[in-house]
Amino acid sequence: MNKDFIDALNLLAAERNLDKEQLLESIEEALEQAFERNIEPGKQIEVEVDPETGEIEVLVIRRVVEEVEDPDKEIVLAEALELDEEVEVGMEMEFPVDPERFTRIAVQTTKQVITQKLREKEREHVFEEYKDRAGDIMTGVVTRTDNKRNVFVDLGRGEAIMPPREQIQGERYMVGMRLKVYMAKVELSTRGPSILVSRAAPELLEYLMRQEIPEVSDGTVEIKAIAREAGQRSKVAVTSTNTNVDPIGACIGHRGSRIQAVTAELQRERVDIIMWDPNPREFIRNSLSPAKVGSIELDTDGGEAKVMVGNDQLSLAIGKGGQNVRLAAKLTGFRIDLLASEAISDLDAAMAAAASRQADIGGFATPGDTKRAAFDALFSASPDGHGAPGGAEVPAADGAPSGDAAPDADNDAESKEREEA
Repeated sequence: MNKDFIDALNLLAAERNLDKEQLLESIEEALEQAFERNIEPGKQIEVEVDPETGEIEVLVIRRVVEEVEDPDKEIVLAEALELDEEVEVGMEMEFPVDPERFTRIAVQTTKQVITQKLREKEREHVFEEYKDRAGDIMTGVVTRTDNKRNVFVDLGRGEAIMPPREQIQGERYMVGMRLKVYMAKVELSTRGPSILVSRAAPELLEYLMRQEIPEVSDGTVEIKAIAREAGQRSKVAVTSTNTNVDPIGACIGHRGSRIQAVTAELQRERVDIIMWDPNPREFIRNSLSPAKVGSIELDTDGGEAKVMVGNDQLSLAIGKGGQNVRLAAKLTGFRIDLLASEAISDLDAAMAAAASRQADIGGFATPGDTKRAAFDALFSASPDGHGAPGGAEVPAADGAPSGDAAPDADNDAESKEREEA
C-alpha cells in the first residue's frame, strides 16, 4: 500500500459519505483475516495501516507464559527474555511479518473481505440516517419492480420497498417516476437496513392536505380523524378552532380547487370532508353522509351503534360494496349496524338528531319525553321569548281572547246590521 491507496480511500469515503477511520479499521480487519487464513493460520495477527503514508505493518502476537500450551499464540519466558530482558509473564510480544508474503489467494480474500466490510459500513450509515425519520413524508424515485409486485424506491441514500398492500390500488409505477411516500418503518436486519414506505397510509393524505390548505397548515382547521381505502375513497373529519371559518368549505376550496389538488396526487381518489362532532351520535350521523339517517342507539361500552335508516336511504348509507358504512366505522371507532325502517323525512331526521342531543344532556327519558324534547328543540321559542319562530301564531292561554279579537267582533256586528237592513 502507498499514498495512492490513501488518496483512493479518501475519495471512496467522500463519495459514499463514510468515515475514513472506520474504513481503515475495516481494511485492517480484512488483512488480519486474510493473514490468519492464508499466511499464518492459527496465529493471532494484528495489522496497522498508516493513515498518512499507507504503509502496512503486520504483527504476530504471542503471550509470555511459564509453560507453553499453544506455540502459535504463546512463548516461554526463557525464550522471551532472550529477546527482551524486561519482559514478564502475562505480557504480549509482537513479531513482525513481511507483508510481501501475501499470495494471490490472500490478496483475493482480502479484496472480498474489504468489499463486504464496506457494504456493512455503508448499510449501518444508511440505517443511522433514516432510523429517526419513520413517520416522515419523503420524495423518492422508482428504481425497479419485481415479480411479487414490490416497488423499490430510491430515497437518495438508501433504497426503500413498497409492497402491494402499501400501494394505491390501480396506480402504475414506472421506472424513473417520482413519488411522495410515507416512511412507515425503518429496521436493521442481517441483510442491512430495511425501509418500508407507503402510499396507502392516512398520514400521506393528511400531509397533502396540510400542503394545499392554509387553514389546516396554520391550525385553524383541525383534522380529527381519517379513514382511507387508498385509490378509491376516504373520509376526513374536520373541525374549526375559529367560529368564523367553515372547516368543510376551507378544505374543499373555490369550486373544489383545494381538494382536487390533493386528489391529483392520489390518482383522483375520492375524499369526503365531513364535520367532526364531540357528540358520538352526531359524529356517526355525519360520517354516514351523504345518506340521511334516523335515530341512533349507542352502546359506548361495547363500541356499537344501531342506526335507523329509511329504505330509500339504505343503499346510500351502505355504499358500493359496503364502503360507506365501512369507512364510517373506521372513522368513528364504532361498529355500525344499519337497521332498515320506513322512509325517514328531513323532519324525522332533524327530530332524531335533536332528541339525541337532548338525551345526551338530560340522561335517560321515556319515549314520550324524548319525542317531546325533540319537538321542543326544533320549535323552541324565539330568542326574545315571545311567540313561535317563523311568525307562527300562538293561541292565548285558558281560552282568553287574544289582543286582535276585539276588531274581529266589531266587524261581525257591522256585517249583521247590513244584513238586517
